[in-house]
Amino acid sequence: MTHVESAVLESAPARPAPLANRLIAALAGAVIVAAAAQVAALLRGTPVPVTLQPAAALIVGGLLGPRFGAAALVMYLAMGAAGLPVFAPSPTLPPGVARLFGPTGGYLLAYPVAAALTGLIVARWRGSMPACLLGPLCGCAVILAGGWAQLSVMTGDPASAYATGVAPFLLKDVASVVVAGLLIRGFLPKTRALR
Repeated sequence: MTHVESAVLESAPARPAPLANRLIAALAGAVIVAAAAQVAALLRGTPVPVTLQPAAALIVGGLLGPRFGAAALVMYLAMGAAGLPVFAPSPTLPPGVARLFGPTGGYLLAYPVAAALTGLIVARWRGSMPACLLGPLCGCAVILAGGWAQLSVMTGDPASAYATGVAPFLLKDVASVVVAGLLIRGFLPKTRALR
């Protein structure tokens, strides 16, 4: 096989996996986000814990594409709303569907949109390294905006909501975007058929 033939085969779109396989992959993505949520730490002065789940949501979106990435995060939210222990553990935040209406609900509700946007950007530019970084960056911005919006409504003070719900996480989120981008870029060839 010549070098040109090899390059054409690598760039050709993968044949889509059966729908059942893609739904199973979405469920696996929901479980991965749930596992990442269990790695949580509380910060002083904010009701929002630091977790690995935003990065996991972005990675799932980037690897599964906009439709099945968003589906994975909708499954995750449904599992949490049903009372399964998939949200970040917290001594102060309510379990189940009430979590979606609490101080962290805006972040959670933004996950499907963030996953879809990440997957869309990665797919649009065929998984190039810039796309694998831009997708998670935009997805992360959606998550922070969702969290900030809900905290602003709850507190009535957007400046305070920013100080407690966005600013403490910016440095961690920059690192999350880079890690997510590298993982998406590395694993994308293996999940292309699931998109």
